Amino acid sequence: MKLRMEVDPEAEEELVLYCREITPDIMKLQQILAKAVGRAGQIILYKENTEYYMETEKILFFETEGTQVLAHTETELFETHKKLYELEEVLGGSFLRISKSAIVNLNRIYAIQRSLTASSEIAFQGTHKRIYVSRAYYKALKEKLEEKRLGI
Repeated sequence: MKLRMEVDPEAEEELVLYCREITPDIMKLQQILAKAVGRAGQIILYKENTEYYMETEKILFFETEGTQVLAHTETELFETHKKLYELEEVLGGSFLRISKSAIVNLNRIYAIQRSLTASSEIAFQGTHKRIYVSRAYYKALKEKLEEKRLGI
């Protein structure tokens, strides 16, 4: 397999993978690249009897409520038929587990109100919605946010 990179300041950034056939190795490479660039594309979400094809960047966070896994956008609430551990596998690098019951979109975090004795509260710009990051996951969250800030 060859690897080639072309630099063109005028071009839109795009990764293209040419292959003779789609093999399990090619599929794995595609998934790794999708996670690395932080784009998982679309996800199927449900509300009542309607199926929605939602861009993952519109999602603020996923959380469990009873046996359901809910996806929160700025204004709406949807259900997904996937478990949180399944979402972790398919979502891009912009999503991170922040508690046993929640995954957050790192690109949508506006502020974190730190609490030394309990969970810290995450706020999102343009909405009243909030989610808590547990103390066990707080350090990993701060490290990922710092990596994103530094462009690592």
